[in-house]
Parts: sequence; C-alpha cells; structure tokens
Amino acid sequence: MKHLLTYSTLLATALFTFSSCEKDDEIDFNFPDHGSMAYVSSNTSGMVTMVDADGLTDVTVKQKSIASMDADGIYYNEERNEIILASRTTNRLEVYQKRGNGSLEIKTTSNPDFTNAREIAVSGDLIVVAQDADPALNGNMNRLYVYERTPSGIRYRNTYDVDFNLWGIHAEGNALWAVADNTSDIVYFENFFSNSNGMIQPTKRVTIEGIVRTHGITYSKADDKMVLTDVGDGAVADDGAIVVISNFSSVFGGTTNGGTIGANAQVRIEGSNTMLGNPVDVAYDEDSKHIYVAERANEGGKVLIFEMPTSDGNPMPGYSKKVAGAAAIYLHQ
Repeated sequence: MKHLLTYSTLLATALFTFSSCEKDDEIDFNFPDHGSMAYVSSNTSGMVTMVDADGLTDVTVKQKSIASMDADGIYYNEERNEIILASRTTNRLEVYQKRGNGSLEIKTTSNPDFTNAREIAVSGDLIVVAQDADPALNGNMNRLYVYERTPSGIRYRNTYDVDFNLWGIHAEGNALWAVADNTSDIVYFENFFSNSNGMIQPTKRVTIEGIVRTHGITYSKADDKMVLTDVGDGAVADDGAIVVISNFSSVFGGTTNGGTIGANAQVRIEGSNTMLGNPVDVAYDEDSKHIYVAERANEGGKVLIFEMPTSDGNPMPGYSKKVAGAAAIYLHQ
C-alpha cells in the first residue's frame, strides 16, 4: 500500500461495492477470457467453489457437489477441462469433469496410497501430494507422493520421505517448494522429480523471520515473487498474516542454507481488518496483482482477495466470500 490509511479506506469502500455486484450464475470449467478463475476445496462441505473474478469489480461464484466431504489440495487442468483434488475422505486423487446437467462426476482416481493429504502441486503431467504425519493414520510419516496423469488414468510413480512436517507445496518445472509446517521455514528441492524412492533432503532450507507457522506457499516466476501465509496459533482466529518477498530468486540465492530471510526483505499484512486467522493456502494473480487466500478460521471459512501490498499494514480485503471449510485454493489465469 502507498499509505495505510488511504489503502484501507479505499478497500473498505470497495468491499461493500463489490459484494453487492456478486452474481451466482452458472460457471463452465472453460476459462473466461476476461478474468481469473479460482478453485477452492473444502474439508467440511463436500463442495468445490469456483470464483470467477474480473478484477474486483465483477465476481461470480458457483458451488458444485463432489463425492468427498473432506478434500484439500486442488488443481484445474485446462487442456483436459478437469478438476483434480486430494480427497481426505477416500485417500486418493480424484479427477472430476462436468456433466451436461452441470454436475460434477468422477472421471478417474488414483489408488488410495496416502492419508492426511494437505496439498497438491502439479508440473506438466506430474502430480505431487503432500502427506502430513499423523501417528494414528500413517505411522507418523511425512511423505510426498508423485503420480502421473496418463491418457487412461492416474499412475503412481514415486514416494519420498522427508524429515519435516508438510503442508503447502508448489511445483516449478523440475523443482519443488514446500513449507516446513510447525516452523518458520521453507524448503527447496532443486531436482525433485529426479529422486529415487526413499528419504530425500532439500537443496536448501531457510527461515522466514517473523513467521510463526508457515502454511500456504506460491511462487510467481514472471514477477519473481514468493507469497507465503502464516497461520500463527492454529487455535486463534485473528493472528494470521500474508508475507510477500519480491526479487525472491536474488533474496533466496543470497541466503545461506540454514539462514534467515529478514523482515527487511518482506512485506507483511496482518491484523483485525485483514480477516486473516488461519490462512491455510494462497494463490497469486500476476496479471491483476491480486492475492487469493483460503481462510479457514474466520466464520468457518472464507475466500479473501487482496491487492498486492507495497508495505506492511492491516488492510481490508478487496473481496470476501464465505466458503465453508475452505482448505485449498488454485488460481487459473
């Protein structure tokens, strides 16, 4: 923001105006020419929410039922016109396509290999599932499962064990970014998909100063921006934050393995105006410069959209929509 007071005031006005323009028309999977489509999974409702935003002035929202009540990571494949999500109900990847009557139906699934899935990331035809450790569900194993989307279905490819708790992940070519849940750290695997099965170690791990607990992660190569979320205390509904690191390749490259990216290299928004309590996932629109957030704690779940901040502050979101159990968000541009 240029000036905190001006920025917050403008967005407060915008929030009222834009909410009143919201429509609930039918949405096709086919991406519209004028805006960005966000796909949101839920871990409570058995619904996928689609948010078609032309900037912040024209927003259309539609929800569709799916087979799984509890789903987390989500992705939209434009070429196949399908939604891929990680089901925590069936412990498998599920691929959905739209039927003629507008409903969603499962086209294909993976085998039920993982438990306690928290996010997915996609690079080409390769799909990564982050499994967070749980003593009762999976023997306390933090694992990254890799699958390949083939013409006939989903083929299992690899399993990698890691020695840190998993949540958000982001694939970029042959590389993978991941947050180290329950810490302030992010990790980077340079040649992730070239690994053999078994325990793998990251190329680099760094701490993000000021973050209490990392969760959501996304990187824009075009803008060279890393966007992270901080959920703070998971039991507190008003202590979340978004962190933006510009010129990230230079900042990260200049930080030693095990080092810290300081607050002076970050822009951080937080506070009562933001509605950020447990921002569990994040996406970034490099065209409109908007940040999309899946917020889990506030009012049972929300989608929030912020303008890209230019300095620390406590701005209101430009758009807010209740989405029960919002667990993951993917933005297709």
